[in-house]
Amino acid sequence: MRLSLQAMDSLQATNKPRCPDLIYVVEDDPDVSRLIEHNLRTAGYEVSTFFSGAPVVPMAAMVQPALFLLDIMLPGISGFDLCRQIRQHERLGKTPVIFLSARTQEPDRLQAFDAGGDGYITKPFSPRELIARVRNVLRVQPEAPSHETIEVGDLEIDIASMTVRVEGRTILTTVREFRLLEYLARHRGRVFTRDQLLDAVWKEGSFVTPRSIDVFVRRLREKIEQDPRHPRYLKTLRGIGYRFESGR
Repeated sequence: MRLSLQAMDSLQATNKPRCPDLIYVVEDDPDVSRLIEHNLRTAGYEVSTFFSGAPVVPMAAMVQPALFLLDIMLPGISGFDLCRQIRQHERLGKTPVIFLSARTQEPDRLQAFDAGGDGYITKPFSPRELIARVRNVLRVQPEAPSHETIEVGDLEIDIASMTVRVEGRTILTTVREFRLLEYLARHRGRVFTRDQLLDAVWKEGSFVTPRSIDVFVRRLREKIEQDPRHPRYLKTLRGIGYRFESGR
């Protein structure tokens, strides 16, 4: 793990629980790690580098980053399992995660999104691609949230706090999951294709495959539906896409 003493002293002095420019890079290959760190710092980000997954969550709980960049094949704990730990953590659950991997097959990408990832970069990658992906993922973070709340049936979507409640119980979602649910709920009754949802919610649709939408919808159903196999809210239109309904 590497975090500049200047950056750590600054964080401790200001007592900030979250650093908006700090990125955690978890990569066990020193050459790849140095390349990533160099390009992120050149782009203006602070970087903390880890060579294994074990210390990541405890450190992040003390100094919360704006983003995690995770290799999949790590010593001790895989990037997939580390992402699941992040998603289950009360404070870190909404922090974006981008996977870095030499695996190029679609099942690997889908497994990454199923674990809770927000993006996927295949190795080798260009520095320009890396920075573009990072900026695109961070761009979806709320800047000036409204105080609007969407209420449908026993489902409550609080836009300001990016919080979802079902029957009064708070449900933890990732930023991407929240944005997808919010978009569908705002346009209830309208059918969207997977490509339309990519364009609306992801913006950088070329970085995510249409089938990834299925993974995000399935994860949302597991969180908000009483019976995910027979959903009340998130309906599938076979061969077309998805529609949000009132839940009656």
